[in-house]
Amino acid sequence: MGEKIISRASTTAPVNIAVIKYWGKRDSRLNLPTNSSLSVTLSQSDLRTHTTASCSPSYSPPDTLLLNAKPQPLSDARSQACLTALRSLRADLEKSNSSLPPLSTYPLRLCSANNFPTAAGLASSAAGFAALVRSIADLYQLPQSPTQLSLIARQGSGSACRSLLGGYVAWDQGLLLDGSDSLARLVAPRSHWPEMRALILVVSAEKKGVSSTTGMQTTVQTSTLFQTRAAQIVPKAMTAMEKAVAEKDFESFAKITMRESNSFHATCLDTDPPIFYLNDVSRAAIKGVESVNEKVGRIVAGYTFDAGPNCVIYYLEENRHVVAGPFKDVLGAKEGWEGAQGKSVEGKEGVLEGKIVESLKEGVSRVILTSVGEGPISVEEHLIDDKGEPVP
Repeated sequence: MGEKIISRASTTAPVNIAVIKYWGKRDSRLNLPTNSSLSVTLSQSDLRTHTTASCSPSYSPPDTLLLNAKPQPLSDARSQACLTALRSLRADLEKSNSSLPPLSTYPLRLCSANNFPTAAGLASSAAGFAALVRSIADLYQLPQSPTQLSLIARQGSGSACRSLLGGYVAWDQGLLLDGSDSLARLVAPRSHWPEMRALILVVSAEKKGVSSTTGMQTTVQTSTLFQTRAAQIVPKAMTAMEKAVAEKDFESFAKITMRESNSFHATCLDTDPPIFYLNDVSRAAIKGVESVNEKVGRIVAGYTFDAGPNCVIYYLEENRHVVAGPFKDVLGAKEGWEGAQGKSVEGKEGVLEGKIVESLKEGVSRVILTSVGEGPISVEEHLIDDKGEPVP
């Protein structure tokens, strides 16, 4: 027998944390949102999904996926939408150039690994589908831009479209029924405002009780606040946030971020039955950020929460001691301060007190210090070997 022909491509893709939240769909099949959103792409040195896509005529169908060494189904509608769209683009290339190998007809073997907990409120699906789409696009040598590919990633996980770009990224709601104008848009590259930092308090690494997909559809169906948020509150917040990013106005950025997080979770509470993504530790983190800003006498920190209890605190590098310092004083024994960013922070005593300290010490399992980062990066480290087998 001849030697196996294995084609491979690998990429890492980032987590993004929204400061204007996506919540609710106007079309579930196409994953079209009821409102626009905006996020900060985080550094892949701290949070990333690493995916290898491979195909070969020697592989047996069906397509397969290993996530963190465990088999995952690819038969769901979202995964199939992405795979079908990518294969179609490759097939078009093959039709126009008969010398290209028919990669679109070969079964796929995908292998993916996160360096953070999956489905724990850390945007794992966004990084996961962004890495899947980008790695297969590289495998197929597709010419489409990241913005064009965002139309495909969106069908896998809405927020994944924003993880195909670095820096500060919008996902435009769009108006067309086919979703062709609902895509990611670069608001500003990382280089525009590289000083942005984030301290993530990991309150729980457990899988959340109510998934984002289930939660947002229940909110759309039952919340009386939802329509006001989608039609009035978010459009104004988007305009104000894009202005804050353009002007590098952190105080406005933080104010909008906190108000928007509160608005999002208010609609979750207004859902029937109510959805509780925050817990007592989350509320202690909010009080902690308020204490930091009060101590400094101006807004130097802004909190936000996705669909989970983990607190993301944005701040600028110049304010790392006054923002991250009080949390290091309380949580210095927790995992996460070992890297260069953590070591550069000086603990500050006396800012966080009483029940805030008790709740944070008891409820925070680890911290992650990170910063604004780049979009997906092609890498030579493959998770599938040249024989088509997962790398141990």
